[in-house]
Amino acid sequence: MFGFLTKSEKPATEARQSWSERLKGGLARTRAQIGGQLSAIFSRARIDDDLLEELETTLLMADVGVDATQFLLNELKAAVRRDKLETPVQLQRALAETLEALLSPLERPLDVSSHKPFIIMLAGVNGAGKTTSIGKLAHYFQAQGKSVLLAAGDTFRAAAREQLQAWGDRNGVAVISQESADPAAVVFDAIHAAKARGIDVVLADTAGRLPTQMHLMEEIAKVKRVIQKADPSGPHEVLLVLDANIGQNTIAQFQAFDKAIGVTGLIVTKLDGTAKGGVIAALARQQSAGQPVALRFIGVGEGMEDLQPFRAKEFVSALFEPS
Repeated sequence: MFGFLTKSEKPATEARQSWSERLKGGLARTRAQIGGQLSAIFSRARIDDDLLEELETTLLMADVGVDATQFLLNELKAAVRRDKLETPVQLQRALAETLEALLSPLERPLDVSSHKPFIIMLAGVNGAGKTTSIGKLAHYFQAQGKSVLLAAGDTFRAAAREQLQAWGDRNGVAVISQESADPAAVVFDAIHAAKARGIDVVLADTAGRLPTQMHLMEEIAKVKRVIQKADPSGPHEVLLVLDANIGQNTIAQFQAFDKAIGVTGLIVTKLDGTAKGGVIAALARQQSAGQPVALRFIGVGEGMEDLQPFRAKEFVSALFEPS
């Protein structure tokens, strides 16, 4: 009433501020890629064709992609005419607003309250950060008061089971695994164990694979079919983990996995290790013809708290704020 935070509100606010700072730090390389250029571009005296051409080059260098870059430039040119923009500073503000509008449809936080257990199947290529993301998701859902169970469905990669078990131990959650077992059987057993134990969320790992490995893509499709046998309403979310370092290749990966298993949400990891953070705009634009798949989470570091729900306004602010 008087603007003071209650005891229960303070930690959430502090966590939000802390995440904003981590996000800004995590996007440092992307901001360095475009920030210096944008600063020079928008410090010019007037808006002209040379300025727009330099802006186009800068966006492409940040892996925004040809289509998204052209879309942003067309929107900016329209804004210049419509709103009678005269200064580069006004154009910069318009760019931030246009980028936020492009990314906003991706912002749909994951609600796991609709089913119990809520079954989340995770997929991605080796090295994308899939197993690590599962460990961080377990921590995230536990912080929301949810009970979690992990299914070690990656029986293809050596030490994958041990890696997931380590995350389970770190979070204090059970891991269902079998040595040399069929991945679908492991996930099937995990779902039944979750039902018996009253677990809220099941996180099912799957073997990392390239879209060109057809036998492995068929295997992951089998895992999804077996989940549907164990729970006809599941899986309730199919998350694809994408490494931001691969830039435009994320689009091809998304298309291949979506065709095989019907991706419902994305996790973009390793944004702290790349200057290609603009790829999120490319993903948004690539899906703009229909209902875009939600970008559920983004990762900006190795810490347990460094995977958080995607929020367009926060992301754009972190890109445009000075270092």
